[in-house]
Amino acid sequence: MLPFHSTARLGTARPMQPVESPAVWLGRDLAKIDKWIHRLSDDEIAELDAALRQTQERGLAIIDIGREDFPLPTLGPVLVELQDQVINGRGFVLIKRIPVERYTDVEAQTIYWGMGTYWGDAVSQNGKGHVLGHVKDLGMAEGDPARRGYQTTLKLRYHTDSCDIVGLMCLAKAKSGGMSSIASSAAIHNEILHRRPDLIEVLRGKFYMDRKCEVPDGQLPYAAAPVFNYDGGYMTCFYARGDIDSAQRFDAVPKLKDKQLEALGLMDDLAENFSLKMDIELGDIQLLHNHVILHARTTFEDYPEFERKRHMVRLWLSAPNGRPLPPSFAERYGSIEVGSVRGGIVVPDMSLCAPTEAV
Repeated sequence: MLPFHSTARLGTARPMQPVESPAVWLGRDLAKIDKWIHRLSDDEIAELDAALRQTQERGLAIIDIGREDFPLPTLGPVLVELQDQVINGRGFVLIKRIPVERYTDVEAQTIYWGMGTYWGDAVSQNGKGHVLGHVKDLGMAEGDPARRGYQTTLKLRYHTDSCDIVGLMCLAKAKSGGMSSIASSAAIHNEILHRRPDLIEVLRGKFYMDRKCEVPDGQLPYAAAPVFNYDGGYMTCFYARGDIDSAQRFDAVPKLKDKQLEALGLMDDLAENFSLKMDIELGDIQLLHNHVILHARTTFEDYPEFERKRHMVRLWLSAPNGRPLPPSFAERYGSIEVGSVRGGIVVPDMSLCAPTEAV
């Protein structure tokens, strides 16, 4: 078992003070360098091939593959180090590139899952218990309250997910569009603090988010948390503008006040201005630390054939070396303890599964 670098030490962030961290960056600066990109070598790909063959020879289902079932003697330590960069560094990495054209979709997803075991524990991404998610247009009706943005071709606004780390692997690109955009929530925090400290105070207050009909046992159909949270010396961001707006459909949810709308608007504007754009190519894997990175996607045009449609495979991961989380996250994360398997979407009578097709 390869060790993770512990984050048990306390951070230095304090309320109403600028965040000092490698996760504070501007996209225009990082666009000039490629230190955030890891290009897989031929030897590393050969290790992935060998590990894949071992799982096939043993007849292992994807969901049953653990790290010990997917040995990567030299790539494994590299993957752990990349995860440390995500958790303790700038907050993201792009891995290029798994040669998916020479694998079946199931084989490519097996490799992706096997790599994921070096980054954390997979948690459910929806009420169906999917620990292997598929970001693909399913043609769901507009106005359906259960529709999730990743099941459409629509633009996705800047947001975080309910997990420590989110990963995306590209199996098929859109006909056009679908550009990924990420931004440092720590840099956004610092800029709002500089410009409008009164709005930082607003963003430290409670915002309600729609659960999109995926409601844990005993919970309300919406959850609430501040956008900017402080715990254990870390500033942790929890933001989903689309879900905040959607929660306004509930009579019991307080209507957004003018100053809240102003603060959310500034969040969105700064995210776009500070963003780093990246085109995730076939076989690329993007890893993001949700607590310090916002992510978004442009709208896209797809191919008419279902098998040619844009297809990203997603992992939501609980990081064993994750940071302390504030008590307000318990409503969405369940456990918030460091080292526990936390986050994801858990509803009554749900069983975990790893489908290899979008359903």
